[in-house]
Amino acid sequence: MTRILKPVLGLAALAAFARAAPAPLFGINLGSGDESSDQPAAVSQDDITSTLVRPAQFSRAAYCSAASVTNWSCGDSCDVLPNVKVLTAGGDDGKIPGFFVASDPDAQTIVVAHQGTEPKNVLSIANDVEFLQVDANTTLFPQASGDVKLHSGFQDTQGRTADLVLSTVQDGLSSTGFKKVLVTGHSLGAAIASLDAAMLRMALPQDVSIDAVVFGLPRVGNQEWADLLSSLVRVPSFAHVTNQNDPVPNVPPHALDFQHPPGELHIQSVDDTTGDAQVVACPGEENQNCAAGNSLLDTSIPNHLGPYFSGISFGDKACPN
Repeated sequence: MTRILKPVLGLAALAAFARAAPAPLFGINLGSGDESSDQPAAVSQDDITSTLVRPAQFSRAAYCSAASVTNWSCGDSCDVLPNVKVLTAGGDDGKIPGFFVASDPDAQTIVVAHQGTEPKNVLSIANDVEFLQVDANTTLFPQASGDVKLHSGFQDTQGRTADLVLSTVQDGLSSTGFKKVLVTGHSLGAAIASLDAAMLRMALPQDVSIDAVVFGLPRVGNQEWADLLSSLVRVPSFAHVTNQNDPVPNVPPHALDFQHPPGELHIQSVDDTTGDAQVVACPGEENQNCAAGNSLLDTSIPNHLGPYFSGISFGDKACPN
């Protein structure tokens, strides 16, 4: 079954539309996806530092130009990760958002990072707004059944770099001897990264671990997609961080049979002075005590960009000129 929402709005514009719309537009699940109302549990500052900050730095670096990433001269994010070696980088801020694959010897990990939506580039926004649900590409996702449906624009965008990402990760694992892969990204980059995580888990040997930590993730597919991803990359190896009243995690609408997988970590507040974030782990899927329960009358596009924690925000403003 396919469902179409006329592609006239980017994520930010759609979020603004949702803010002004009556609550039943997104607030009632007319689809078949699971929901949870279980109480979240606090995440310690130590866990935030040890599990979220490093992926966030890589996600932030993905907004910088391929040239600065290749030379690892991308400002603060590169400076705090001094031993990283970039294996490939590319993108055009449009049909192919910025991305890179790198070796992180300090963490003994191969890292894949994807850029988020660049609002100044209409082609980048166009990747977000193709709301048609389509069958999974079984060349890239051979374990996907016919019931798995994916956001057309996200799958198409991921497919443009999939072969290069996979081959570079395989070469990086072989040359370094590492047994870990981290996939990360923000916004559109988070959607691509979640697809990469599934692709890599299906393609790589089982003795290679896959972690996916993404930020501001929009919904990527239907319930069967959420089930597939969570079976491949189980919590806590998969985590998607939502920030306060960011509306982007609530698009495409749950009511159109789009579904988040489990693994949400929700930022309830950020201390403007210290940068510390109050984060909770949200049990189940579409937890109504976390981002899925946000009021459409109180959304914040700035929350989508940050700060999230430790002063980390996303977007090209963090990159050197």
